Amino acid sequence: MRIGLSVGAGGMGGSPIAALAVVPEAEQLGFESVWVGEAYGADAVSSMAWLAAHTERMRLGTSVMQMVARTPAMTGMTAAGLDQVSGGRFVLGLGTSGPQVAEGWHGVSFDRPVARSREYVDVVRAVLAREVVTYEGRHFRLPLPDGAGKPLKLATSTVQDRVPIYLAAMGPKNIELTGEIADGWLPILFSPEHAGIFRRSLEAGAARAGRDVGEVAMTPMVSIVVTDDVDAGRDALRPFLALYIGGMGSRENNFYLNLVAEYGFEENARKVQDLYLAGSKREAEAAVSTELIDALTIVGPAAAVAERLTAYADAGIETMVFNSAPGIGVEAHRAQLRALAEAASL
Repeated sequence: MRIGLSVGAGGMGGSPIAALAVVPEAEQLGFESVWVGEAYGADAVSSMAWLAAHTERMRLGTSVMQMVARTPAMTGMTAAGLDQVSGGRFVLGLGTSGPQVAEGWHGVSFDRPVARSREYVDVVRAVLAREVVTYEGRHFRLPLPDGAGKPLKLATSTVQDRVPIYLAAMGPKNIELTGEIADGWLPILFSPEHAGIFRRSLEAGAARAGRDVGEVAMTPMVSIVVTDDVDAGRDALRPFLALYIGGMGSRENNFYLNLVAEYGFEENARKVQDLYLAGSKREAEAAVSTELIDALTIVGPAAAVAERLTAYADAGIETMVFNSAPGIGVEAHRAQLRALAEAASL
């Protein structure tokens, strides 16, 4: 199993440059890839270009670029450009985002996300293949009918014959779509003990496309703290978990809470959500149980971390992406990189 590095959603809480500054050392330590997402801070593309110039071997992936933020043609153009400047190291990770960001930030309706994602990837694939793009979908029509536009094709080329497209998917139908059309899957809050839940959906999608589920690279983002003070390490991850379980989405529509509930933690998850939505964030963080933290993250001394990593490898993970505790400084981040590299024998 390979280990990648997540440097988070660009600019969330400030400039992403401090986080990016640790990446060259991660490459020297043997981390296989680096991943940058976006929410409503800095975009992922700017950081990807910076990373292309400051690394030599690592794969560079978006985790994710928001589909609602760009037309599929623009995403294809951007992917081609990033593949060029990175010398063929780019991985295009895409996601729908959630209704709050889609509708509140981008002003785009969050209707039929699975169907929209399918059409979006269809168009991006056609763009990157340098086809003359025509498309008649429910959500995307190229060119627009009865207008002045004409079919076009990408006026440049990629370094890779096929730029990999990964999908960040949470619900069963989205995961099935990933198994059907994507090269990889970017889950969050992944629990290796419950990998069978996901594999069934991935297999169903892969079967629809007549391919083997092994062609889909499972690439979870996993929060890890290497420390002898296990309680302090768990506490460092509580704000992140409370935010996703309690505050990402509405009470009626929270993908992350639904996932954790399926793991068997519904009562705990509902309590966290109730507190978070009531504005009691600190109480919500404290309410995240030790058992839930341990199911979703890896916290402990190097030997315990190394042992826990084997559970992910046994679950069929091709690349695990290390996500550090939020808010740590550059030197602490570097120390965590070194500790994890040693624990994982990179």
